[in-house]
Amino acid sequence: MVVVLEPEATEEQIQNVIRVLHEHGFDVHRSTGVQRTVLGAIGVRPEFDHRHIAVLPGVAEVIRITDPYKLASRAFKREGSVYTVGDIEIGGKAVVAIAGPCSVESEEQIFTIAERVARSGVKILRGGAYKPRTSPYSFQGLGIEGLKLLRRAADEFGLKVITEVMDRSQIAEVEEYADILQVGARNMQNYIFLKELGKASKPVMLKRGLSATIDEWLMAAEYILSSGNQQVILCERGIRTFETATRNTFDVGAIPVVKKKSHLPIFADPSHAVGIRDKVIPVARAAIAAGADGIMVEVHHDPDHALSDGPQSLYPDQFDTLMKEIRLIAEAIGRTLA
Repeated sequence: MVVVLEPEATEEQIQNVIRVLHEHGFDVHRSTGVQRTVLGAIGVRPEFDHRHIAVLPGVAEVIRITDPYKLASRAFKREGSVYTVGDIEIGGKAVVAIAGPCSVESEEQIFTIAERVARSGVKILRGGAYKPRTSPYSFQGLGIEGLKLLRRAADEFGLKVITEVMDRSQIAEVEEYADILQVGARNMQNYIFLKELGKASKPVMLKRGLSATIDEWLMAAEYILSSGNQQVILCERGIRTFETATRNTFDVGAIPVVKKKSHLPIFADPSHAVGIRDKVIPVARAAIAAGADGIMVEVHHDPDHALSDGPQSLYPDQFDTLMKEIRLIAEAIGRTLA
């Protein structure tokens, strides 16, 4: 349930409500907005009479949340969440662009691409140091050396870093070099891993699973939130359907649905959604028009010789065009491009 405090509630009253909730066996998560404080009380207590809380001093209302996800719900936090990564706001008015190669392949490659995407207006550099591949014989990434190259290239051109972490054993290592930790689609329901990410100090981008429903996706986010990390970013990257014309089916309708259900920012990854270079740009445009808070696109200066996902990576000139187009779309719907 959600406990909404009066705007004038004192800290003493708030702490008293928290104490009473703990006494009744609830875990409590506090969210302080511009005008009032909201407490999320987590616990399976169907017999609990919420009037025990409603009568406490400083309480404005008590709301039972019927959704299985509590902390990710709009009922818990009515305004959209905004996270700050350096000087970048994620979830705010500005749409944020993330770009870079699928994998970090070499120093020359990552520095060349970082320079090009930074020139286009990108704020966050993507690139895989550890790559989950369907085939064990495919390129798996450079590991720690890839992380170091990614960090150096980002610092050189004033960018932040997002990269995938695949296992609990990698969290501390990736946190040292990245500004945002990414969870891939294959790990969306690795709940033990998600709990560990809940202890991380940096934002986590959670990609939608290959066949996950929206509620399953939000429940996965709940694992991270309930473990302490309140900075979760969702990323729609397409789902597996019977359609074979594209790599996956991009669920553009999921963006406004998630915006209605949850306060968490949502990004779109059109590169993995369609898997075909000439279709990435129109899908990215659609995602921004649908209300996505940002896009994550694969860009490579020589995609024909990329070690992974070359066919879905944009050429730098194509990415320049995309940035110009999404800026116009963002402005048309009352937003800006960060």
